[in-house]
Amino acid sequence: MSTPDIQGIQRAVANALHQHWKLYLAEGVILVALGLIAILIPPIATLTVTILLGWLFLISGVMGLATTFWMRQAPGFWWALLSAALGILVGASLLAMPASGAVSLTIVLVFFLHDRRCRLDHVRARSQARIVRPLGLDAERAASSIWCWGAMIFAGLPSTAAWAIGLLVGINMVFGGTALITMALHAKNANPA
Repeated sequence: MSTPDIQGIQRAVANALHQHWKLYLAEGVILVALGLIAILIPPIATLTVTILLGWLFLISGVMGLATTFWMRQAPGFWWALLSAALGILVGASLLAMPASGAVSLTIVLVFFLHDRRCRLDHVRARSQARIVRPLGLDAERAASSIWCWGAMIFAGLPSTAAWAIGLLVGINMVFGGTALITMALHAKNANPA
């Protein structure tokens, strides 16, 4: 069994980044611009994300239904059928009532943030002495910050549903775009050899 040439792979990636740095820069600028729009107008971004998710659920449900009936002899037919039907139902619901869908998605977001806090509490309890403290990180502060966001969003429901998802998606796009811009500028000046 041969070992992969890690340095060769790294050179190939660096070369590809160097050759296409303009595309990454353009993508980063577009992401930052869209992220800033989402931050400035979070209700429209929330509605857009809700409708996008509605279409994704609907299309995946229809495709899942078609493949489930096409492969009806495969194991797990009933679970696949239930999953496809649920995808169609959720997608149609999000598309028919995007405002109500935004509230539902915001509640899911609150549970996600709460779950992240619980996981951070578990990590802190198990590894703070070994990993977190020597790095100067405070897992407890990170966990309570995440919990505060979730609690604030939950306490303000249903009005927070209008802005929460759009704002968080916008922030994510700004950070992702900034990372792409930074990577592109570094790749531009880097010697891939």
